[in-house]
Amino acid sequence: MRAAVARSPAASFLLAAAAAAAVVGELYFWVVVSSFRLPDSGAAGCRPDGEGSWAVGMFYGSSPLELRPIELEGRSNGNSSAWPVANPVLTCATPTEAGYPSNFVADPFLYVEGDTLFLFFETKTTTSMQGDIGVARSFDKGATWEFLGIALDEAWHLSYPFVFKYENEIYMMPEGNKKKELRLYRATKFPLEWTMEKVLVNKPLIDASLVQFEGYWWLFASDFTRYGVEKNAELEIWYSNSPLGPWTEHKQNPIYKSDKSLGARNGGRLFIFEGSLYRPGQDCSGTYGRRVKLYRVEKLTKEEYKEVPVKLGIEEPKKGRNAWNGMRYHHMDAQQLASGGWIAVMDGDRVPSGDSTRRSLFGYLGFFLAIALVVFVGFVKGAISCYIPSSFWVPLTRRTEFSRILPVHRFNQKVRRYSTNIGRYISAAKTRLNENTWSNMLFFSVVALIGIVNVCIAVHFLCGSNGAEEAYTHQGQHSQFTMVTMTYEARLWNLKLFVEHYSRCESVREIVVVWNKGNPPSSDAFDSTVPVRIRVEHINSLNNRFRVDPLIKTRAVFELDDDIMMTCTDLEKGFKVWREHPERIVGFYPRMIDGNPLQYRNERYARGKKGYNLILTGAAFMDSEFAFQKYWSEEAREGRDYVHKNFNCEDLLMNFLYANSSRNARTVEYVHPAWAIDTSKLSSVAISRDTQKHYDIRTNCLAKFSSIYGPLLRKWEFGMREDGWDK
Repeated sequence: MRAAVARSPAASFLLAAAAAAAVVGELYFWVVVSSFRLPDSGAAGCRPDGEGSWAVGMFYGSSPLELRPIELEGRSNGNSSAWPVANPVLTCATPTEAGYPSNFVADPFLYVEGDTLFLFFETKTTTSMQGDIGVARSFDKGATWEFLGIALDEAWHLSYPFVFKYENEIYMMPEGNKKKELRLYRATKFPLEWTMEKVLVNKPLIDASLVQFEGYWWLFASDFTRYGVEKNAELEIWYSNSPLGPWTEHKQNPIYKSDKSLGARNGGRLFIFEGSLYRPGQDCSGTYGRRVKLYRVEKLTKEEYKEVPVKLGIEEPKKGRNAWNGMRYHHMDAQQLASGGWIAVMDGDRVPSGDSTRRSLFGYLGFFLAIALVVFVGFVKGAISCYIPSSFWVPLTRRTEFSRILPVHRFNQKVRRYSTNIGRYISAAKTRLNENTWSNMLFFSVVALIGIVNVCIAVHFLCGSNGAEEAYTHQGQHSQFTMVTMTYEARLWNLKLFVEHYSRCESVREIVVVWNKGNPPSSDAFDSTVPVRIRVEHINSLNNRFRVDPLIKTRAVFELDDDIMMTCTDLEKGFKVWREHPERIVGFYPRMIDGNPLQYRNERYARGKKGYNLILTGAAFMDSEFAFQKYWSEEAREGRDYVHKNFNCEDLLMNFLYANSSRNARTVEYVHPAWAIDTSKLSSVAISRDTQKHYDIRTNCLAKFSSIYGPLLRKWEFGMREDGWDK
């Protein structure tokens, strides 16, 4: 019979702590990490890259010094339910979906040909992990782009495709400093076929830009191989009578050589506005490509150069990693159109340089520390349990007069003395770490807590993607929506928490607060990254939630009760689903309405019935133009009066109005949130704290609305989407 192996309480505790760490790690992933948008493991492109996740946005203005992003211009595309189109307009998905897998797109340059825009840019291909030059085309001034293919592919890395026209020929001057020369290419069949024309300069020049100004052609570039210069801090100038050369160095070179924050490295095409020459440069302090700085050139001759910084005129992003350019934007190309207006492209990144490498390092370090902690505790426990007395090392010998004078005897005495002292410490530690003492349990609890923290850190950095709650595209385009919430004076603390959180979501354009009762706060009272508009109502009615509001600039509105907290990623998922079917109410709280008479029940009942036919509009997307006009139509008057009288059921009425106008088409769709918190449970001002009374009123509403507008449509099952967002 096999003997049972005894396991000490400490060992059992360590095993339990390890199991707890695994459970907590999984729970942490579900609650926190899953709220981030994770990369598709099967995707060919758009993978985490140490150089970043660069994308390209469009800007417009009457001046290159006052440019606004495309979403503020009201440009729309009904084919992708983009009302309006929002930045970024070009991402790694653009070439990837066209069959050219890419991790990012950057360094955009425009070439304008009548009403057609061509965009040349660096695309980092996943096959070679180096930069190639891609090209896209737009017929609607940059709202939509068609990827045409790879314009230039060499055996070395290419970027910064400076494109220009000279004497009826179109040229490209890309950066290829690995070749240690600045090459010029000429288009043989624009825009996809090019031939190498000549080598302009036999130096590894970086981010070279040309401009014709006051009778000469000027070449601005950087050479980081020059002795005594700091990387990303050098600028030099060359001049010639022709862009084809020959080129002569400026006498003041290097213009800059030691401060990365000065914008020495070029950040795009130089441009002339109102007679003055402007140069965009890169502020590389803190991280590569931190921001674009703009300089006005005050003096440019063969002997002298002077420039002064001016305001860029583009609003700084405020949403951090949740904005496509929240952490970096390092390149701009602004050009004047034939109409007189200005158009610009700019790249941006939501993560700093080396972010994916840094996150992997922190993640593996967290796991290593957790494992090392377990090994250390086991080693200490084993060392204490297996202490070997000093007599093992120094055998006792008989003392003699002769042995007293030998050095060996004195050495043995020292060993015994030190061993005895160590033994006392170990005995004390044994007593303190006795399995039955509180000090022992406290020690191992602290060890387990530190281990669990390290596991959570590892899970966060290894499984949390880039830590951003990114927007999703639909048919290759981004868009925005307006959040609408209704509240009153007693719930102001809820509202402040609400605004601070949701204003950081990438696709949120504006937050409209429907103020139903009490003294309204100022818009300045909120910590918000987007405009907050307080719409004061004169009558305290739930109908105000759906009032027609001509100041709303987006078709999509997200109606959300001010006491519900959800992740931005869940909102972005819901918005994507709505854009796929803008004729539906898309939300996060499903209900199944059935029975005779109809009964209002909770989500658990819908789960039991394995389907739903109603979505609560306390957390739902809808088309503001259709929904609000329908709600305030003459046919909805009787329902509105009933809602106002009972101060309830406005969401049920909206569902009946949708169903009544659908002609048997589907009108609702559910999206499962990762988690949602009802903060009304933390206060005493909830609108419907008596659940049963609330349900009874809503049951009466169902009977009333069904008699006026007819029944709701058939049940829709959970889990019908391929992406699993509705399970």
